[in-house]
Amino acid sequence: MVALGAVVLFSCTSQKQALDISQDEQAVFNSNDEEKVEIKDDETEYEIIIIEPGFFVWLQSIARPEGYYSQSFLENRNQLLVLNWNQRVLQPSRFNSNLYELQINYDPNIDYGYEVNYKLYNYFIYFQRKYNQRLGPFLPRI
Repeated sequence: MVALGAVVLFSCTSQKQALDISQDEQAVFNSNDEEKVEIKDDETEYEIIIIEPGFFVWLQSIARPEGYYSQSFLENRNQLLVLNWNQRVLQPSRFNSNLYELQINYDPNIDYGYEVNYKLYNYFIYFQRKYNQRLGPFLPRI
């Protein structure tokens, strides 16, 4: 019983690790570049437009390149991240409504393609790192 308590305590404290944000990444977070990023797949006709200062530059210079993750990895992570995002949108008194404004309609039964999943996942990583948020049980690492 004591060993289990120690494991739980260790597990809880390890989740509070600080993110390692480089000076280059912090400069991108502080930039006012508002170039939009379109997330779309012509075959499925789904589209998301992100107008978030610095995200375009971050995606081009800091994020892992396309092909680094498998599509199944991205889909699994996006399902969890979208679920947590949408729960926060529905709780504006508990979570900052300036950060969590709109729900994301992501159906795990639809194949959105690699590009949609790649950019959506990286937006979640960018968002979590920039605003010091946690949308899942794992650290948002690059």
